[in-house]
Amino acid sequence: MDRAELADFLRSRREALTPAEVGLSTGPRRRTSGLRREEVSALTGMSTDYYARLEQQRGPQPSEQMVIALARGLRLTLDERDHLYRLTGHNPPRRTRRTGHVSPALMRVLDRLDDTPALVLTDLGETLAQNRLAVALLGDHSKHTGMARSGYYRWFTDPTERAAYPPEDHEHQLQVQAAGLRAAVSQGGADPRAREIVAELLATSSEFASVWEKHEVAQRFDDHKTLVHPQVGAIELDCQALFTEDQSQALLVLTATPGSASAEKLRLLGVIGSQQFA
Repeated sequence: MDRAELADFLRSRREALTPAEVGLSTGPRRRTSGLRREEVSALTGMSTDYYARLEQQRGPQPSEQMVIALARGLRLTLDERDHLYRLTGHNPPRRTRRTGHVSPALMRVLDRLDDTPALVLTDLGETLAQNRLAVALLGDHSKHTGMARSGYYRWFTDPTERAAYPPEDHEHQLQVQAAGLRAAVSQGGADPRAREIVAELLATSSEFASVWEKHEVAQRFDDHKTLVHPQVGAIELDCQALFTEDQSQALLVLTATPGSASAEKLRLLGVIGSQQFA
């Protein structure tokens, strides 16, 4: 671990970011254009003291989880992320089309979306980032591990996943989920994860096996959907998706018609916050 280079690199990346680039207000008393240490701390989920010690060349070696959090919080490119791995004494993950590193371009857009639910998904249905309203509406998807990180897998194995949709929409969602997973298999190349999920589901879910036989394939989201929240009830939402160039990640934005009952329910979720509904 190169503490001196790490400290300089973190400081330079922090000072190069503006609050607006990460969705923060500049405020009236800011003397410099870069981020404050406590703001980086909030973006990465680590304590301000821990981050400060890294910049002061006296912190412990960050774990790989901390490196991932730093790369995401500081909006690093893939080259910068790999450099950070090396500075902290870790081997950079092998670059593949399918990666857990959120596209900086999508993160910049997500940072600016504070009044409507939005999240970044991989083609495997894995949630890489959520804003606060997405967590309030859908729950915290970062808790899932293994195959359960994939929303496609959870749909066929976790009954609570379907509770977010009205029962009358479940049949349609069966087709949507299977078609999306087949698209992920087709586009995954040498990455085996999509095929491993399919194999596991074929072995454990007769329902999946039945719908999988239809060979439907589609990488898209419904333009309109109804989601059911346990406290505020049904919410009618329009869906817009912004894809990366290689189609491996998508920013999904959920909006309600202004002035509608659904818009008022989203406003209520924003006021009360995600902890109330966790």
